[in-house]
Amino acid sequence: MSKIFHDSKTFVDMKTKCTLDDIKSRFNEIDWSKDPNNVKLNKTINDCFEKEDSELEIWKPTDWIKNPKMFDSIKDNDLKCWAYGLNNKWLDLGRKIKNDVRLKPSNYSLIYVPHPFIIPGGRFREIYYWDSFWIIRGLLICDMHITARGMIVNYISMIKTFGYVPNGGRIYYAKRSQPPMIIPMMKSYIDATNDFQLVIDNIHTLEIEFQYWITKHNVTINKNGKNYTLAVYKDYTTGPRPESYREDLNKTKHFKTESEKESFYSEIKAAAESGWDFSSRWFITNGTNEGDLINTKTRSIVPVELNALLYWNAKTLSDFYRVMNNTVKASMYESISLEWEEAVTAVLWDEEVGAWLDFDMINNIRRNYFYPTNISPLWTGCYSKNNKDYLVTRVIKYMNRTEILKTPGGIPTTLRESDQQWDQPNAWSPLQYIAVMALENTGHKDAKQIASEIAYKWLCTNYVPFYNETKMYEKYRVDEGGQIGKSTGEYIIQDGFGWSNGIVLEFLQIYNSTASTKDWIATAPTCDEVLKKLIIEKNSNNSNKEYNDYCEKILNGTNI
Repeated sequence: MSKIFHDSKTFVDMKTKCTLDDIKSRFNEIDWSKDPNNVKLNKTINDCFEKEDSELEIWKPTDWIKNPKMFDSIKDNDLKCWAYGLNNKWLDLGRKIKNDVRLKPSNYSLIYVPHPFIIPGGRFREIYYWDSFWIIRGLLICDMHITARGMIVNYISMIKTFGYVPNGGRIYYAKRSQPPMIIPMMKSYIDATNDFQLVIDNIHTLEIEFQYWITKHNVTINKNGKNYTLAVYKDYTTGPRPESYREDLNKTKHFKTESEKESFYSEIKAAAESGWDFSSRWFITNGTNEGDLINTKTRSIVPVELNALLYWNAKTLSDFYRVMNNTVKASMYESISLEWEEAVTAVLWDEEVGAWLDFDMINNIRRNYFYPTNISPLWTGCYSKNNKDYLVTRVIKYMNRTEILKTPGGIPTTLRESDQQWDQPNAWSPLQYIAVMALENTGHKDAKQIASEIAYKWLCTNYVPFYNETKMYEKYRVDEGGQIGKSTGEYIIQDGFGWSNGIVLEFLQIYNSTASTKDWIATAPTCDEVLKKLIIEKNSNNSNKEYNDYCEKILNGTNI
């Protein structure tokens, strides 16, 4: 609470140099009333803790190559230069855990995993569960199969230790998870490499993760006289989040009882488990999404994408077992997937709206607010294939009616502007990906056209800051093409950035022959205008030469 660190996460990421008893003794000796400038506190921290990040080594992936095969298919030279630049980013984001963490785990908050990995970047110095799905897909596009495999094996080791994949690679994340992506990660890896032995060796561990989600996060919803099992984000722990201790404690000043405070802590941690930390999506006030962070009720909201993902998990396990000729297990998981599909349709599909909607268990209603995840069942295949054309037509009408396709920078996260980072005006790469792939995967001509338009906007939005400063960010503004995200929420905007890099690479792969910076005047006009002004400005002060030289070297095969 002394605010000697701007970010609460800094302290809990530091290695201890003193014994626990010594640390307690030294903290107890501080007379806080006589140390207003935190002199003794700073000395204690300097004496007993090492600087954050000291437990990690910079690591150059051994399978990194200058010229991934996919890049040859990118027709636009500006975008090809960008792809090479993103490939170089893996060299900046590679980390390896020092062996001392394995030998002395109690001195660290970092969870030891056996293989090196790619981090998101910035304050996110460790692995994060759902981030890694898009990072791994980007690695596979760059032919980095060994690194991708190692990251999957790391998560498998976590399941063996904890019974599920934690939120991230710190012990303070170990009591909650994030959206269940290890099985889709494995599918992505198998599709790229045909290394099915990895599945055979670890199928039972994947089942443990799946069972955790359907038994520890399950809820029952009655619809039209029938009970359906679905899942919510949950938390079972007490107290504030260690990595945001000050922020959580300050918020509880609004509550009068310990019970109310503990309920708030659990709701906040459940929201963090969703990956959307934080958003008005999780607010419930009199059946609406009005309110503030203290109105967070994540545990009472049945989210569309979580349940669409659990369908995909079950279906993929079924497919894996079918390849292994285990018809009993294949049939079992096929049945589970169909039960989940039926539940998602019965509880979350809204015929009047023409989309899937989150469900409010407190008020027993669907929440008619736009989120990109409202169409996520099209991404994971969690719908009746016999109704595909009808559902796609309804979804397209829904997207047009909500006018979300008119936003200049991509798809909005929500339509409500707030002081939370997962609200207007910020947009996030995973949500753009879900929307694009939901439409693209249908194979429907009109849906694929809309998917490409969203992707082109998002490419331009990401490209402009990269062109300006060769950086990639965790989030961008959807209301202004080509602008980085607004620093709302608990920390300033971070660069790096793992999932943004991976998703741009995948969009460049999908649209390699059609995406072009020269067409952005038509496909992303607001962003294109920003880019052209920036080019003129850089030309006037000759700073454009630096970027042009950078691209020329990359395209000529020179390592930067």
